[in-house]
Amino acid sequence: MATSIFLSHPFSPLLSKQHHKIPSPKQTIAIAYHSTNKPTTKTPFLPFPTSFFPFPSNPRKEFWPISVGRAQTDEKDEILVVGEDSAEFELSKQKISSWVYFTGILGVVLYVLNVVWIDNSTGFGKSFIDSVSSISDSPEIVMLSLTLIFAIVHSGLASLRDKGEELIGERAFRVLFAGVSLPLAVSTIVYFINHRYDGVQLWQLNSIAGIHELIWISNFISFFFLYPSTFNLLEVAAVDKPKMHLWETGIMRITRHPQVIWCLAHTLWIGNSVAVAASVGLIGHHLFGAWNGDRRLAIRYGEAFEVVKNRTSIIPFAAILDGRQKLPEDYYKEFIRLPYLSITALTLGAYFLHPIMQAASYRLHW
Repeated sequence: MATSIFLSHPFSPLLSKQHHKIPSPKQTIAIAYHSTNKPTTKTPFLPFPTSFFPFPSNPRKEFWPISVGRAQTDEKDEILVVGEDSAEFELSKQKISSWVYFTGILGVVLYVLNVVWIDNSTGFGKSFIDSVSSISDSPEIVMLSLTLIFAIVHSGLASLRDKGEELIGERAFRVLFAGVSLPLAVSTIVYFINHRYDGVQLWQLNSIAGIHELIWISNFISFFFLYPSTFNLLEVAAVDKPKMHLWETGIMRITRHPQVIWCLAHTLWIGNSVAVAASVGLIGHHLFGAWNGDRRLAIRYGEAFEVVKNRTSIIPFAAILDGRQKLPEDYYKEFIRLPYLSITALTLGAYFLHPIMQAASYRLHW
């Protein structure tokens, strides 16, 4: 949950096609399949099946879509990508001053988080945990309650983003969103670390050969395929003006909501009732987040989102298997980028730093 603060920015795209203007809110697109030997022409918007959930949609203007990679449907044809290229980064557009600001903001955030929330002598974190723990003596109930509190606040603020940005601006709302969500995420994680073995043991798979490796790989995959907006660190820290992005490449081709797939690894490994309670809360949160994210993107982007939705899926690989998603021949290049190298290093580092992280959690006595 709090991992996104430490992720690095994406690397320059290795794709060969030039990117055109990205769809902005209150615009729509013209879908077209075009030959590489002929000029592209505008075509009327193609109707797609209506969404499973009804969303408001307003008339919008046309714009030129962007092109990424090549489709495998025909050697001469390519599918125009109407969303944004995930993890795209151009070194020439980066400002040293922006990253200096980011470093300073990160340091201030971590300092304030420690003083106001984590440090038991000055912060409110322990009082918060004690208040929630007073609900029940059951660690399962407390774990589920902490997860649901975080989920309600996090998703609730996300739902209010449009109105909030209108009232106080994009940067101020991002500061509010992070300032409320981050302490609750830290509390939930620390409580889980401290109480993960307090519940009733339901199964014991630790001694099975290969299970540790399976869990490790599952965890690595879950962190490796984060939602692409996580990579935009300058927007996360509000150095750049935060935007709501319509992504379509990279992990989006496999699953439109990659955060749904990462909740089960620790449950399988620990195998007790506290881990199950945490997973139930997280899975529910992410399933709701998937629906809510689609709802917000549909409101913001209208028909353009419907196009992306029609050729992607929430269930991993579903759109590929049923033929709606055609992977470009150079699809692998969408992952040969700096954020994925950074995530690899950070995930390996977190694995080897587990003892230090656990010791820090134990000292808080939450």
